[in-house]
Amino acid sequence: MKPDRSCTGNSYGRHGRLAGLGALTLGLMVLAGCGGGDSGSSTSAANLKQAANAQASPAQDAKSASANQPYVDPVAYSMNAGDGLTASQVSEKAAIMHYQWKSGGTTVNYTTTTGHLTAMDSKGNAEASMSYVAYTAPGTNGAPRPVTFVYNGGPGSSSIWLRLGSFAPTRVATPDPLFGNNWPNYPLVDNKESLIDTTDLVFIDPPGTGLSEAVLPNTNSVYWGSDPDVNIMRDFIERYVAVNNRSKSPLYLYGESYGTPRTDMLALALESAGVHLTGITLQSAILNYFADATEAVAITQSTEGLLLETDTVAGYLPGYAEVAAYYNQASPAPINQGLYALQMELFATLAYNQLQQYSQAWVLSQLGIPDALGTPVFPSNATLQSWTWPTSLTLQALQGYFNANPYSASLLPGTTIGRYDGRVSLPNSDPRLQSDGDPSDILISQPFTNALATQLPDYLGYTAPNATYVPLNDNIIGVWDFTHDGQPMPDTIPDLLGALQLNPRLAVFSENGYHDLATPFFSTEKQLARLQTVPGLNPKIQVGFFQGGHMIYLDDVARPQMKSDLKTFYANRRIPTALTLRELPPPWQDENAASVPTGSIPTTQAAAP
Repeated sequence: MKPDRSCTGNSYGRHGRLAGLGALTLGLMVLAGCGGGDSGSSTSAANLKQAANAQASPAQDAKSASANQPYVDPVAYSMNAGDGLTASQVSEKAAIMHYQWKSGGTTVNYTTTTGHLTAMDSKGNAEASMSYVAYTAPGTNGAPRPVTFVYNGGPGSSSIWLRLGSFAPTRVATPDPLFGNNWPNYPLVDNKESLIDTTDLVFIDPPGTGLSEAVLPNTNSVYWGSDPDVNIMRDFIERYVAVNNRSKSPLYLYGESYGTPRTDMLALALESAGVHLTGITLQSAILNYFADATEAVAITQSTEGLLLETDTVAGYLPGYAEVAAYYNQASPAPINQGLYALQMELFATLAYNQLQQYSQAWVLSQLGIPDALGTPVFPSNATLQSWTWPTSLTLQALQGYFNANPYSASLLPGTTIGRYDGRVSLPNSDPRLQSDGDPSDILISQPFTNALATQLPDYLGYTAPNATYVPLNDNIIGVWDFTHDGQPMPDTIPDLLGALQLNPRLAVFSENGYHDLATPFFSTEKQLARLQTVPGLNPKIQVGFFQGGHMIYLDDVARPQMKSDLKTFYANRRIPTALTLRELPPPWQDENAASVPTGSIPTTQAAAP
């Protein structure tokens, strides 16, 4: 792979790209009208420990080491749909270990707590025994430290990816977006960009993932749906806050991927229950499944999911262009990723009516069924050639996007590019693609499970000899009930609006990767912009952009920038490079206006003080 080193990242932010674009806009308006009419695996600590490399150990002094309390959990947890624990098997025991984290001149003594807590309903009945890992540190100046509840998405994913990749005190050192010579054994290292100096972190595994299991008479599959999932996550958070006496701590949510619609729904559920949040972070978001027609068709198994297909093809195009530029398929080469993003957003917006005639065929092509509705229609080469100037994309790149094959296999002939990170690629001859068609998933899946094999017993002090930790439960996604608010799929902008109306002080930070081809940044901007339609709403929303893919934090340039922005966010200050709600491009005209879900806000619920 030969990266496009002229793309300098987000050092100037999106604000810096706004200058000097009047002529560009005019040119786009003229030229946009020209041209034609035409997913995981599970791992056991016992059988993978010997396969992993020796890992670096964080600092541990003699006093804290003597206070360590490792724990051997005897329970045989099951992640099968119909299984659940008996009451006698449920406990809230945990392993407790003590370490030091150092970065620059900062030293933090922190504690890891690894085990289970029991989520309970409003009547005190046990619902599920949920596995978690908490990183906590003493407060300073008598003020309670913030607590951030962190989870991945899927549905069906444990929290291993964020916990081992992002802002915990240790992380897996991947060479993203390259594979490196030591794949699949990347080392665990001390994480200079950890947020342990800013907030306590609690990583949660939903039922059926990690080592989280329902408690009978409930079974795991009871919680495999949008609404029951949110309720069980709410009940776990309430339990954690109560058991650990954290009701006075500022509370935050951090969700990735499907964890972002979960966050919108969970924020409303917590606020409605009287648990007030200080802030939420939406990383690599899909906030409205209707607005991603590829997901909508896959979920509904029907072309009825093509309601917003033009929004989809336009929403993906700027992210695809950033990936194409990485592979030197943009000429002239962009001098700044943020500026190029704006150029492509302007093109996609001004060419929207033209894109409409190709959008159904484009969506179905990404799903491998281009002729499902008859002969697919794509732009002629003459049309594509007319688009090379306003987009700066080469004809090859445009042909790779608009054709009957998925763009992941069309941008670079003979090569497959990643969905989670378009910069990660493998030649089609690579045997690893036979079992996983996404090179960016291959990059991290086995390395993370290998690292977990040593981290659980050695660093976290927790072993479960009769159970198998499940990073990603593939059985969940196929049976997940996506219905929400009377619709077949979640549109969670109304939930976010409901949470903001209950708590006008709720801060929102949206993090987006330029090279994410799973949840493209332009689509997220357009969804959040629907809140612009609500009279009198002035929410504390900030939207940031970084080089990198779906798991932005894997990028060594992006991760320090994310840490800096998050520290600013937790300090309740303006992030210099982020956009506010009013600075986002307006929503697509065919989108529903933002409105609160029916019956979702208790009439007696007061706004947070």
